[in-house]
Amino acid sequence: MKIKSIISMLAGVAMLFSLSSCFDLEETVYDKIPSDTFGKNKAEVEAIIGPVYNTLKKYFSSNWLYLSECTGDMAINPTRKGGDWFDGGRYRDLHMHTWTPQTGTLRGCWDAATQSISSCNLIYATIETSQSISDGDKKAALAEIRGVRAFWLYCLMDAFGNVPLAVDFKDASLPETKTRQEVFDYIVRELDEIKDLLRSDVSSASYGKFTKGAAYTLLAKMYLNAEAWGVHTKKTNNWQEVVNACDAVMGLAYMLEPSWKTNFQIKNETSREAILSACYSANDTEDKNTLHLRTLHYKDNLALGGTWSAWNGICAATDYAKLFEEGDQRLKGSFLMGEMKDPATGQVLMTAHDRPLVHYIDVIQIEGSQYKGSVWGQVNQEDGYRCYKWPYDKATLGAMENDFAIFRLADVYLMKAEALVRMGGDNGAATKLVNAIRERGFGNASHNYTSVTLEQVALERKLELAWECFSRQDCIRFGTFQNARYLKPDTKGKEHLKIFPIPQTALDANRSEEHTSELQSRSAIS
Repeated sequence: MKIKSIISMLAGVAMLFSLSSCFDLEETVYDKIPSDTFGKNKAEVEAIIGPVYNTLKKYFSSNWLYLSECTGDMAINPTRKGGDWFDGGRYRDLHMHTWTPQTGTLRGCWDAATQSISSCNLIYATIETSQSISDGDKKAALAEIRGVRAFWLYCLMDAFGNVPLAVDFKDASLPETKTRQEVFDYIVRELDEIKDLLRSDVSSASYGKFTKGAAYTLLAKMYLNAEAWGVHTKKTNNWQEVVNACDAVMGLAYMLEPSWKTNFQIKNETSREAILSACYSANDTEDKNTLHLRTLHYKDNLALGGTWSAWNGICAATDYAKLFEEGDQRLKGSFLMGEMKDPATGQVLMTAHDRPLVHYIDVIQIEGSQYKGSVWGQVNQEDGYRCYKWPYDKATLGAMENDFAIFRLADVYLMKAEALVRMGGDNGAATKLVNAIRERGFGNASHNYTSVTLEQVALERKLELAWECFSRQDCIRFGTFQNARYLKPDTKGKEHLKIFPIPQTALDANRSEEHTSELQSRSAIS
């Protein structure tokens, strides 16, 4: 059997399962793999693991992007004049923090994570029971799978709090929900057990893999957010654990790329800053990187020389975009702004409503367009800076080639700096880390700090990590998630909004589950 066929078979079988489904143990998938012959070398083992890494492509440009950036303060997906992107109010609800168990984005995130975990479970069981894979290759492969599964559990726990902990493919029972504390403890234990089993090289061979660097970065995330999640750890100083984990990553062969844009270019797999990446291709037919379609105006392709048909959706939140200073390359490197001109005539393009296609920073409600019972209305088609962090290939159609770095070294620098400041540690070291990021952004040292505060660390995270799916988590950790902002009221005191309700579809699928009543009660909180 060809490697490509095995990858396709495994991916197809994995999609049949989700955490909210009963596993049919009579369905034998292993006999479709020539387990007596396949897996005798690393290339064949990597082919079997391939679908595990393909799950990471579910993380970016769709539901998880909206869940982070639109519930945080980074982005907004406004309803455009004519009604585009209202979609039953799902994006309004994300922005205004009025989501419910029926909100489609929550369901999309839940399904992506639970299906990915189930894919990991399936392939883990396949490799674990293989007769042809050597013990060494098996141990390494299983560690990688556990790492990707831990990442998806981290996503679920961060977003939904108490979640199912279904990690055994052979267990046919419906999954029971576990407390956030139990899931946290499980993830940390998994990472501690696998971190020294994973490869530590930073090379083209390790790119896109769950490596030692990825394990330590995720450990840093766990300890960095533990207090905000309300969980207890077995460590005496969580901030020191963040520093230790970041030091372990920084001791590997990663480097801050001299050119910031190297991390986002069309062929960005060369970045030595990327720690864990979702690897996309312009030839993808599912789980594609469709960021260009989601953010660009219907006619932006004409100005950019492309032939795609965009959907004119998500854009930068005005107050967020205003944080960037002139002279910071990350301003123009993160946002498409200003006049969109027809290259053939040099004239500014016009929208379908006969308005100049100029992406201004402001997103302004059209007077009288508000939906009944809501302050949310429609905005003009051209409003808002668009995402331009990942350059758009003129040849792109429905899928982008650019990979997405889920974790990269700049984030590690800023996590360590934050931990040092929070614990009253070496401010000089924290300042040096922030300035390394800041100096690259401005291209000189004229904007460097002499000492750094927690607020300045938070600001640098916004400038450096726009569009990279950290906004909600950062806002919660820095205490700004419930602040009032454009159209969104102050929600201080409504602590339940720091986690999302379990989607109704998941509740319905698990009606016989012992803990369904608990999930329902959590979803009914208002």
